[in-house]
Amino acid sequence: MLVDTELEHLPPELRWREWMGRVEAVIFAANEPVPREVLARVVGKNCNLDLVIDDIRAELAGRPYELVSVAGGWQHRTRKVFGDAIQAAFGTDAGQGTKELSQSEALVLTCIAYFQPITRGELSSFFGKEVSRDLIGVLRAQDLIASGPRSPQPGAPYTYVTTKNFLSQFGLDTLRQLPDFEALEDAGLLSKEKLLAGVILAGLANGEGDIVEDLVP
Repeated sequence: MLVDTELEHLPPELRWREWMGRVEAVIFAANEPVPREVLARVVGKNCNLDLVIDDIRAELAGRPYELVSVAGGWQHRTRKVFGDAIQAAFGTDAGQGTKELSQSEALVLTCIAYFQPITRGELSSFFGKEVSRDLIGVLRAQDLIASGPRSPQPGAPYTYVTTKNFLSQFGLDTLRQLPDFEALEDAGLLSKEKLLAGVILAGLANGEGDIVEDLVP
């Protein structure tokens, strides 16, 4: 279907309002973050999408939902301050399709997020015990991880990487927004050596760290 994107018959102010309405409608109708190239299909070639997004966000100020940049696109989400009310009403956080991760699942997901692409064998080396296929299956079933490129190791095992859904679930636009690894090392919260020694797992069990709290939605 052809859509008049330029709207040259409208005065500038009404044209801008129509572009804002189209952008918000498309984002509202989508069940996943909408990338820039999709939004560009419904506005004029000279429309500044960033300014449109800014104006929509300004209009949503004070509303219980907001427009956020996640996983390379934009998405409507309820504000965190209303999380308790939503959970009381529905028994879960609306819009959160991922169940709460166990401590082991969260730690494995943390390793994959920081060290991807990584094999199951390498993950097992970090923890000093086998990371089960079932645990990997849980993360795959929730679309938090996917198969990456084959490793150059003997047997060419599959590696694992995080997905766009991982970014979306944890409110990240890109992996660069993960907490800085060196800063976490300086704080004594994360390092390859501590993962290998199981120190992080023990520390978390004793309430001495917040990696899982930061990474579990």
